[in-house]
Amino acid sequence: MSTKTIYLIRHGETDYNRKGIVQGSGINAPLNEQGRAQAEAFFSSYKDEGFEKVYTSDLIRTIESVAGFIDLGIEHEIVPELKEINWGEKEGKKVSLEDKSDYSDLIAEWYKGNTHLAFKGGESPNEVRDRMAIGFDRIIQQDFSKILVCIHGRAMRILLSHLLNYPLKYMDVFKHGNLQLYKLLYDDGNYILVKSNDYEHLKD
Repeated sequence: MSTKTIYLIRHGETDYNRKGIVQGSGINAPLNEQGRAQAEAFFSSYKDEGFEKVYTSDLIRTIESVAGFIDLGIEHEIVPELKEINWGEKEGKKVSLEDKSDYSDLIAEWYKGNTHLAFKGGESPNEVRDRMAIGFDRIIQQDFSKILVCIHGRAMRILLSHLLNYPLKYMDVFKHGNLQLYKLLYDDGNYILVKSNDYEHLKD
């Protein structure tokens, strides 16, 4: 496998993000006006970067976030394994005070190393890591040296933990915002983090 430069971004804002409604893999919401502006700002900054291929999950918010690059004719592949965590019974619901306690309790358990736990009907971080590893390995096997990958917030934390060999319980060390960027170098099976949660392209 060749050396690669990987640009990893989270999708732009949706109305679910803005309203504090839980949006996992079961919610296929489009970008809102702010999200489209974020996507355009990223495109304006990186349109000449020379991406050879663009990868997204199968959720519309990731595809819309890189639409400018797809419109340039850059090859695009949907990788279903890159979709967001499934939050189970919490999906599509506005976070209440009771829910905040539920999330706090679950995340506290994850921090203790109990990353096999999940909300009822949902996925655990372990399950997300395992499916994302399959999809990302397929990406790395392809012969492209500079790629753009657009995924989701919790999924990004889990993927970065996996790629950089962090214990999954420490995944929250990887901060993120809508359309913010992580840049990694890949060489001989190893990943090096070059840029972390960068948002210079959004400042204007």
